[in-house]
Amino acid sequence: MPSVFYYEHHNANVHRGAHRLATAATEAFENARHTVAQFINAASDDEIVFTRGTTEAINLVANTWGNTLTAGDEIILSTLEHHANIVPWQMLAERRGLTLKIIQLDAQGALDLTHFLSLLSNKTKLVAISQVSNAIGSIQPVQWICQQAHQYGAKVLVDGAQAIAHSVIDVQEIGADFYVFSGHKIYGPTGIGVIWAHAKLLNEIPPWQGGGEMIATVSFERSTYAAAPYRFEAGTPPIAQAVGLAAALNWLNQQDRTALAAHEIALRQQLEAGLAQIPAVKIHGQSANKAAITSMTFMDAHPYDVAQFLDHQHIAVRVGHHCAQPLLHSLGLSGTLRASFAAYNTAQDVTRFLSHLQNTLDLLDES
Repeated sequence: MPSVFYYEHHNANVHRGAHRLATAATEAFENARHTVAQFINAASDDEIVFTRGTTEAINLVANTWGNTLTAGDEIILSTLEHHANIVPWQMLAERRGLTLKIIQLDAQGALDLTHFLSLLSNKTKLVAISQVSNAIGSIQPVQWICQQAHQYGAKVLVDGAQAIAHSVIDVQEIGADFYVFSGHKIYGPTGIGVIWAHAKLLNEIPPWQGGGEMIATVSFERSTYAAAPYRFEAGTPPIAQAVGLAAALNWLNQQDRTALAAHEIALRQQLEAGLAQIPAVKIHGQSANKAAITSMTFMDAHPYDVAQFLDHQHIAVRVGHHCAQPLLHSLGLSGTLRASFAAYNTAQDVTRFLSHLQNTLDLLDES
């Protein structure tokens, strides 16, 4: 494990020491930044800021760039958003007197793009949008959304947490102003995330946290700050996590990404074809452009009960509101059971899931 190797052989802080352990640690850490930059086609390593995850990344933007907004400015979100892309903007709106506007969904669970266009105006300062819904799998046309928002001078933040592992990401092609994701969503460690933004924009934004690492000079009269990305990485950064994330990205780069994506979608289609044969199951989210996620409820069974039975068969699923309560509320639901697929899943996994799901529903119906 690369993270373990770091602790065993390079366990030192970065950018500080002159000894060889510190030099090796710094090299590994900055190599990880370079790996991330290449993976998402950033123009420069300096456009990559490490955070604890997507949530911290969005909060960083809200608490730095967000403080440039003034009363009456508007932020557009969507009904599909994860709480991490809702609550920071609500908190900012309360502090700055902003208005949040919400893009509605169509009947299939995709964004109503006509409604989105109707929300845009010269008051729009930010569109914060998930590339893929974590709850129902809808994939948003983020490149087109960026183009429309930029016509009004608005910035766009794309939450790529659910997309980063399942499609090739080119931040320059997408055209967003901020792109954020988490390491654990792409087979890497927990406790690490990334913000991408153009270096010029990052250097225009003031730091969020103060301390070591992010400074140029410090005196009791005045402190000056380092250039991006270091101005946003106060204190000891997630060194081992960054090294582990880079290893995960290097592994994924060795795979046929197009074939992996097709494999995952084929598994979802196999699952949904099987679910269509079970009358007690209702699938939520039927967007024509959908990731390898299937969210479902049951006619006479609670999703939590079904998930517990499946767990006894060593089948792990997510159940609940998926940190997307506004979305589920819009669907008239309190929770769903979600099956999601990754590179390691197989057609046999789908067959086994369908078999145990049918058995579970039969048992619950009898009881």
